[in-house]
Order: sequence, then structure tokens, then C-alpha cells
Amino acid sequence: MLEHCDFEEQKTVAGDDGSVRPDMVVNLPGGGQVVIDAKVPLDAFLQFTEADDDDARQALLGKHAKQLRTHVDQLAKKEYWRLERSPEFVVAFIPGEPLLAAALDADPALQDHALDKRVILATPNTLVAALRTIALSWQQETLAENAREVKGLGTELYERLRTWTGHMQALQKSLGASVDAYNRAVGSLESRVLVTARKFPTLGVVGSERAEITELSPIETAPRHLQAVEEAEEDPAGQPNIVTLPDGGTSRGTGA
Repeated sequence: MLEHCDFEEQKTVAGDDGSVRPDMVVNLPGGGQVVIDAKVPLDAFLQFTEADDDDARQALLGKHAKQLRTHVDQLAKKEYWRLERSPEFVVAFIPGEPLLAAALDADPALQDHALDKRVILATPNTLVAALRTIALSWQQETLAENAREVKGLGTELYERLRTWTGHMQALQKSLGASVDAYNRAVGSLESRVLVTARKFPTLGVVGSERAEITELSPIETAPRHLQAVEEAEEDPAGQPNIVTLPDGGTSRGTGA
């Protein structure tokens, strides 16, 4: 009753004929409730256990069964429907197996009568079994809730990754354009400017002791494509895309 079982003790509910206070209200997954009442009459059964005369014992046994039947009727009439969530049924807790067995011996129809009134006669064994079942239901509800949360987080994460890869693709294109512009500038500088400037030392325009102008090299490494982008750019025959390098070469995208 301590973990995965939601319950309230001695909850007071106002009614037209006064207030009612079940001993325990157990909340079920999905919003249902089970009311447990432990105020069962015991005086006739106690007298039955102490009686020596067989006729008296038989009469007290019948009185005990009648008291339980009356108790069931009273529970059925209580306004437990005034709870925040109307209960599925009411559990009449009977604190001992012999108490119920003796009543059923004298009144075999008592159990069916109680079920018709939406009252369940529960001994300690059956009540504990019912509470354990409810606890397992709460555990399953917790697992289902966690699964729903994981699904939501997975969907959110997937959308964020999709947006992020879009940014990365835009950055890759920008880097590719920058590398291409740099290589064009280097090619122009080398072929149109520096090829002439390097003749100055031989013509005596500058001292021969000066260091030569370093040759500029184009960038030959192209920005790496994202694997998802490469797969999206495959041709209909399933062949990998061809990446054109800034120096005019080509490379097959492998995603590696």
C-alpha cells in the first residue's frame, strides 16, 4: 500500500442525511475508485463462538448471517456516489475467513446478494490480493505514461535534429562557396599578378637578397557532406552523388 497504490484514509463525504466516512478510498488508474468499509458487525459471531448449546449456536449463526446481509444493504444505501469520482464498487472488509465462511453456511445466497448491490465481501486474503492487483495496474500505468513521454521526447528530438542538419547543410554550402571563391582568387593572383612580380629580382628592381614570394596553393579538400544529405541526393539508380571539388576534381560521396 506504500508504492504504486494511491489511496486515502477516513475521507469524509457530505450527504443529505449527514456525512459518510469510508475507512479507505483506493484510486484506480484511469480515474476509478474503490471504497473499503471495515465496520462489520461481530457481536452475533462472538456469541456464536462462546455458546455451548447447539440450538443457540445455530440461531446465533443465522443472526450473524442476517447482520452481514443488513450490513450489505446499508453499504449499498450510503451516498458514496458523492465522492469526487463515483466508486466502481464498495468492499465490505470482513476481518477473518471464519466470519465469512460461517455467514455463507447459514445464508449461501449472501455473496450473490452482495454482488447485486455492488458490494464485495472481502476477507484479509482477498483484500490483499485485490490491492496487489491495483498496485500492479498502477505500475503498468506508470510504464505506459513513461512510454508516452519517451515517444514525445523522441519526436521532439528528431525534429530538432532535422532542423540542425538543415543548418549544417546550409553551412556546408556556404563553406563550399567560400573555398571556391578563395581558389579562384588564388588562381587569378598566381596567373595574373605573382607570375609577373616574381620577375622583379632578375631584373634588378628589388634586391636579390630578398626572399621569394611564396607560391599560394588552392584548397583541395571540399567540405564533407552529411550522410543524410548525400542519400537524399542519390540519383534514381541508387548511385552515390558526385561532389565537384574546387580544383575541378570529383569525389564520390560515401558518407564516411
